[in-house]
This record gives sequence, C-alpha cells and structure tokens, in this order.
Amino acid sequence: MDTIKGAHDQVSYEDVLMLAKQYITNKDDLDLMRSAYDFIMIKHATQKRRSGEPYTVHLIWVAYILATLQTGPKTIAAGFLHDVMEDCNVPHDEMVERFGEEITTLVEGVTKINKMPYMEESEIYAENHRKIYIAMAKDIRVILIKLADRLHNMRTLQFMPSEKQQRISRETLEVYAPIAHRLGINDIRIELEDLCLSYLDPKAYKEIADLLEQKRSERKEAVDHMRESVEKLLQEHHIEYRIKGRAKHIYSIYKKMVIKHKRFDELYDLNALRIILKNKVECYEVLGIIHEKYRPLPGRFKDYIAMPKPNMYQSLHTAVIGEGGQIFEIQIRTEEMDELAERGVASHWRYKEGSKYSAKEEQREIGEKLQWLSDFITISDEVKDEKAQEYYDTLKRDIFEANVYILTPQGKIVELPNGSTPIDFAYRIHTEVGHHATGAIVNNVMVPIDTKLKTGDVCKILTQNNAHPSEDWLKFVRTGSARNKIKAYLTKKENENNKEIIEEGYRILKAEVTRRNLDEKVYLDSEVYKPFFNTLGVKNFDEILMVIGKKSATPSALLDKVIPQKKSIFDNLSKMLKKNNNAIAHQNKKKSIGISVKNVSGLKMSISKCCSPIPGDQVAGFVSKGQGIKVHRIDCPNIVNADPARLIDVYWDYTNLDNKRYTVDLQILGLDRPNLLNDVVTILGTSNVSILNINASVNDLDADIKVSVSVENAEILQVTIDNLNKIQGISNVKRVIH
Repeated sequence: MDTIKGAHDQVSYEDVLMLAKQYITNKDDLDLMRSAYDFIMIKHATQKRRSGEPYTVHLIWVAYILATLQTGPKTIAAGFLHDVMEDCNVPHDEMVERFGEEITTLVEGVTKINKMPYMEESEIYAENHRKIYIAMAKDIRVILIKLADRLHNMRTLQFMPSEKQQRISRETLEVYAPIAHRLGINDIRIELEDLCLSYLDPKAYKEIADLLEQKRSERKEAVDHMRESVEKLLQEHHIEYRIKGRAKHIYSIYKKMVIKHKRFDELYDLNALRIILKNKVECYEVLGIIHEKYRPLPGRFKDYIAMPKPNMYQSLHTAVIGEGGQIFEIQIRTEEMDELAERGVASHWRYKEGSKYSAKEEQREIGEKLQWLSDFITISDEVKDEKAQEYYDTLKRDIFEANVYILTPQGKIVELPNGSTPIDFAYRIHTEVGHHATGAIVNNVMVPIDTKLKTGDVCKILTQNNAHPSEDWLKFVRTGSARNKIKAYLTKKENENNKEIIEEGYRILKAEVTRRNLDEKVYLDSEVYKPFFNTLGVKNFDEILMVIGKKSATPSALLDKVIPQKKSIFDNLSKMLKKNNNAIAHQNKKKSIGISVKNVSGLKMSISKCCSPIPGDQVAGFVSKGQGIKVHRIDCPNIVNADPARLIDVYWDYTNLDNKRYTVDLQILGLDRPNLLNDVVTILGTSNVSILNINASVNDLDADIKVSVSVENAEILQVTIDNLNKIQGISNVKRVIH
C-alpha cells in the first residue's frame, strides 16, 4: 500500500480513488463514488471553511480517511455527502433518487448527530450523547463516518475561537475517543486524544512533547541496540519476523503522569518494540526466547491472545530489562493481530468485493464479535425511553468503564464493570436467565448472589422456572442494564397484581350495585365518583376499586356517599352510633377475645382499655392482681417499666377471631374549616370501620376531633388513618393511649 497521507498533507479526489482502487474494482461502485464527489463539488461550490479553504476539502478528507479504513463504496460516498442535506438543503427524496435509500439513511444518521448543539447542562449534554450512541447502535458505518469527520475537524481546530476549541476537544475526548477505542481503531483514537490534550492542557502537552524530544536521541540509541540484539536472537532461531517501533502517545503519558502520579522516567513503555510474526504458535515461542535471554519484570506479562480485549485486540505484552539496564516493553503479535490493533473493527469488516453486502448482516456479525457492542445495542433498545442522563450513566458504567472479564462454563468472555455480581452476569447472558436466577457457582464453588466477581472467574448461573427477581437485588446489582430489567419486571408484576385487585374491587362493587337494583351504567361509571375523589383521598376510580378490592372499605358505604340523598350525613348519625354500639356490646358478650397463651388454656384474659390493642399489633400479657391477664400493646407506657416477672408471652389466635371487632380511640387534629367534620365522617363511613362515638371541639382555629371506632385489625385501621391524613386541613391522626 502507498504511504498514507498525513494530517498536514493535501488530498484530492484522485488520492481517494487511488486508495479505494486497491480494494474496489467494480466500475459501478467507482462511478457511485465519482457521482457523490461531483455532486458535492456543485452543491458546496461557494462554501468556505474558517481557514478560508473550500469546504469541499473537508469532505474529500473525510472520504480519504474512510478509504484508509477500507470501508465500502457506499460508506465513502456517504463520507463525501455527509453535510449536503444539512448545509445545502438537499431534500430526502432527491437524495434517494440520486444515491439510493441506504446512502441517504447514512447521511441522515450523521446529520442528526451534527445538528445537536453541545451544551454544558448535564441533561441536554447527555441527550446529545444518547443520540450519538443510538445512531451508532443502528448502523456502525454512521459512527465511522462521524469519526472521520471529527478527526479532520480536530486537525483543523486551530482556526476556531478558543472557547470552541475547548468545547469540541472536551466532547471529542469524552464521546468520540472512547468509541474509537472500543472499536479498536487505535490510529484514530491516539490522534484524537493527543489533539484534544493540545487544546485542553497545552502546557502539559508541550512539557511532555519536550521531554520526549530531549530523550529522543538517548532513547533511539537504546532502542536501536535492543532491536539489533532481538533481531540477532530471532535469526539464530530461524524465525521470520518484522520489528517496528511504536508511536509515542502523549495523552497516555499524560494520564500516567497526572492521574497515576508517575514520573516521566518511571514509564516503562517509552522504550518499546513490537515483534510481528507469521502465526500464533510463533508468538508464544518468541515470548519464551525473549524471557530466556532477558529478565522479565514480575507482574508485567499480559496474554491478550488467549483472552482478547473487548475490542478484539490481541497481543502478548511483556516488560524486560535490556542489556543496558533499561526497561523495554515488548509486544508480540501476528500480522493479522497487528492490523486489527491499528484499524480495529474497520480492519475486520473491511469491504470485500464479490460478496453481497448487507448492512443488517454486518451489524449482526459485529455484535457477535464485539460482545460490548451487542450489549450496547441491547441497552440502547431497552433504555432509550428513559431519561437521557440515566441512559448515559448506564452506558458509561456498563460499557465504557467495564473492565472485569468473566467466563461462562463454555469459555465465552463476558465483560462487566468493577463490582459486578452473578446477577449482573446472569442478565448480561440473557434477560430470562436473570429473571429465573436462584444461585451461582463461581470457580466450582457455590457463592452468594451478591458476590463481587473478579477477572478470570468462571461463573455458572443456577435457575428455576418458578424463581423471580427480588427487590433486594436492586441493593447490590452494579450494571444499569440489570437494574433496569429488574425494575421493569417488578413494575410489571405490581401492575398485574394491582390489575387483579382492581378487577376484584369492580366485581364487589358491581355485586352491591346489582343487589340495590341500581343502574349499572350510572354507578359503574367512573364519572359519577369524580366529585368525591378529594373527599375519599384518592386520585382516580381505580384507586377506589383498589381500596374495595383490598377490603379496606365497603362498597355499601361508598354508594351511600355517592347516591344523592336529601338528608345530611349527620341526620342518621345518632341511629348509626346506637346501632354500632349495640353490635359491639353484643359481641363483647362472647367469651373469646382472640388472644391465646402458648400451651395454656382457661386463663381469664381481657383487652386493656388504656392502649386498646387490635389484631396486627404486637402484644404482651400483664398478670394483674385479681383481674387475670391484661393484654397490652408492647409499646404501652403502662407496661414499659413493668416487672418482667409479671409479663407473659401472648399471641393473636387468628383462627378464632371470626370477624371480631375491637374498639380503638383516635384523636384527629387539624385546622378548622367548613365541612371538616363532614369529611371526617365521610372517610370513616367509607372505610371498613364502625363509628361508636364522635366528639369535636374548636379552640381558636384548631380543631380537635375525638372518635371511637370498632375495627377488625391494625391493617384496616392504618388504611383508615392514612385516608384521614389526606383530608385537607388535617395535620395529625393518632391512636389514643389513656
């Protein structure tokens, strides 16, 4: 291949064509590229860049960079055309007619990204990023074009105002460089990162560049000597090889010096050699030869051939002490691995003539090879309707910050963020595996599901069809994707349960409407109940049905409220109180109070009137003198400091309660207003409680309502208290302890 032109060179259409012809020979494909070029030369003819040069120079450079990646003719054509719809107002239909649907879709994908303004506000900023990532998830070629576009823009950023230089550099470093890294396109990533640093921290950039220059001759001498020594060694073993140096990546040096607080002379990889071989077996053979000759540094060996990086990068890395005492980093890889290391995904899926191209099939193949991209597409589909910041945070945590590699029992590598658990792993395998997970075996040992996984762990997930996600999982899962799937399942389950309760409430209400011979069209219509929502402490008709379905309120009391009545709610209050008191008096004649003592029967027992315990309350028995056992709530002040010897364990005998009702005194405090008491009586009347007595007083503007009710259990009482607290003006509702 001819030498690739550098950033400061000039390129022409002929340069693009020369590169493209090395792998594209089909006349129709070449004509398509020419047609795209001719089109932009007409449409962008009068447009200039800030540098003063024709705008078309930028478009040709984008196409040229894409040709260096050996992308297909349609991708190169889209590179030429990527600004024509936005800058020249070329309509969609004209693009389709001239260049087809596929190229038009690519151009529109890039245009959508270009249109997004960069803003510092986190949510808007995150929204912009989300659009970029979703565009990439739809078609990898969109982001390849955008990377080429951004690279040339960064090369010519000196013509922009300082503020814009900073903004574009930050965005490039945060968004585009990580994508290039994840796609394995190191040439572009390295250049983008170094260019960004030169604008974001020019002082540090210059200092590192100067240090590299100062040490250049010394380093060259050492590297040349080491290179000769390695070459001699490989020739002795009759191994075919190619050795090349490595470009010094200023941004990577900057990160190590600034973030890891390393001194310049502590950086091992400044002296580096790369050995290129024919096959994988030779890589390991040469590694052994190198280690036999030169002393390796402990902990510096990494085998990325056996366990490739998520961007498919493969190589052996080692650090050794050379003959002069300097430390050298040596990379050993095959020609194919080297090409993949430089050009990443673009190298693996470079355009091949003679094969039928399918964008969808290409995207599928990439997803199979790049596990992270497959996960990324899944996340983009699942979270795209969520808040942009949540999507962006999920992506950063699950994809861009992922650095733990877990193996399935079959040897498949799954990439996860630090701190991930077997549940995160299960959901990354498949949603259904996560939903039905019951346990995990890591490295042949059963472990808790909240265990933090480490790189190299072999994890097997145990499942059962009847197992389901637990809300407790949300306390320890690390990945956003697992969290979202758990939340979605729990929400769906809750909605299903609520639906069943609502349906039951509707059935109960309908039965009562039928029993009263009321018009179903009227009294099963939510509109009839709307005026009473505030009074009842609900937001909609479904909430009314929920309360009825849970048996926290009776349909009879609800209908009594809704059916038009001439009389005031207080007209029949005295009759109702008399009826309710007679009912509770009749019940109190029964001997059983619903309380038992374990393994003891026949004891004289009674409910204490001071704290009035009811089923659901935690209770204790107090042995009184001459009055048997008095049952108190355990928080009753009258027994808190009692002699422990006089306390006895008691429990509610739920099998023998038989709908028994218990008396409870409530105090309701609030701000006095018209109809306050009416609203209180209404809520009590629509709840599954019976009013035994009610008394109200007003001091200045403070209302004090004391009410005695009979109720079956603490759950119903709590629902009643919650509903009372929703009444406008009510400040506190509490049980009275006498």
